[in-house]
Amino acid sequence: MFAGHFGLAAIVKAKRPEVPLWALMLSTQLLDVVFVPLYLSGIETIEPVAGDGYGEAVIHADYTHSLLGALVLAAVAGWIASRWQGKRIGSVIGAVVFSHWLLDLLVHRSDLPLLPGNLGQWPLLGFELWKYPVVSIGLEVALIALGAIFYFRNVLQRAGSADGHRRSRAKTWALTSGIVMTGLLVLSLVTDVLGVG
Repeated sequence: MFAGHFGLAAIVKAKRPEVPLWALMLSTQLLDVVFVPLYLSGIETIEPVAGDGYGEAVIHADYTHSLLGALVLAAVAGWIASRWQGKRIGSVIGAVVFSHWLLDLLVHRSDLPLLPGNLGQWPLLGFELWKYPVVSIGLEVALIALGAIFYFRNVLQRAGSADGHRRSRAKTWALTSGIVMTGLLVLSLVTDVLGVG
């Protein structure tokens, strides 16, 4: 769901242009960013399962990807962003961080705990769309397509509001920006499907 997270960030950027794109991209991947040092230290793990390479793993991210852990990371990120950019942007950042868990819930195998460390041994969550590559890839394609469409539309609208000769430069920038964003979204999908990302 790597690409799908980025697609959602592009959708949010189109709706909330005041939020820096880099902050949205980082926010949508923050759970995975925090996962990396825990993975490298052996606290969280990835267990490969047989299959074609797309979503073919059980991820034991019992801290970063627990429901409570995701809520805490979202709250901390939102609080930091609100101190830096105001409450409105902070709430957007917090929501985007938590969106990662919600999207993972759709595609992950049953490997998402409710509490950090799977405290209480509650049933693990995940709707397991990764077992159906056509459906899960379709969901990611839809998210990146919507992200590209919304992003393009937003930058073109903003360019159209420029005055005089600045409008032509603004439209050129908007088209270039939209093409680059779309290219990056498609590249993230390709790496996701091939198991590179």
